[in-house]
Amino acid sequence: MDDRTFWALMDELSCRPGDRHERLEWLHGELKCRPAAEGLEFQARLEAACAAVTTGALWRAVGRIEGGLCSDDGFDCFALWLVAQGQETYRAVLADPDTLADVAEVRALAGRHPREWCDHEWPEWEELDYVAQEVFDELTGQEDDCGEAFHEALAAVREAWVKSEEEIDTVEAAVRTGTPRLDALFPVETSS
Repeated sequence: MDDRTFWALMDELSCRPGDRHERLEWLHGELKCRPAAEGLEFQARLEAACAAVTTGALWRAVGRIEGGLCSDDGFDCFALWLVAQGQETYRAVLADPDTLADVAEVRALAGRHPREWCDHEWPEWEELDYVAQEVFDELTGQEDDCGEAFHEALAAVREAWVKSEEEIDTVEAAVRTGTPRLDALFPVETSS
């Protein structure tokens, strides 16, 4: 699976109808129609795209949105959610984290305390990280090995990329760190 195919899947996932569960079912079906090796490559590209999200500017932006409640795991789940928004949104947010203020799902959270958000409203999507392994396990009959075969095969894909020095399409981290539009949507609460 090349970057173009990966991002085509993410772009389609971002605009599919239905809730997150239904959208994951669609992705599951798409990956299951492909060889198990493509699911491994999908996961490796997903992880590479998520790794590029880990910048100080995005940490600050997510912290602002989530009212300071974003943990390390929560940020990892935010990265998955951001990748699932599709390539255009992903690239725009990496270039300028303040463009999160343009994302409808983020705007819908403004003015409400995070404790009032429903689980499906959080800009986090942990379950996306498990689809490739589920498909791999089904295709290879490894459902009972606690993911060992998947993780070994995934490590081999990563190692092959390093040896071949394959370029993974990532975006440079943002130079701009201010988020005036997000700051306006999510003002810091002061205690009285």
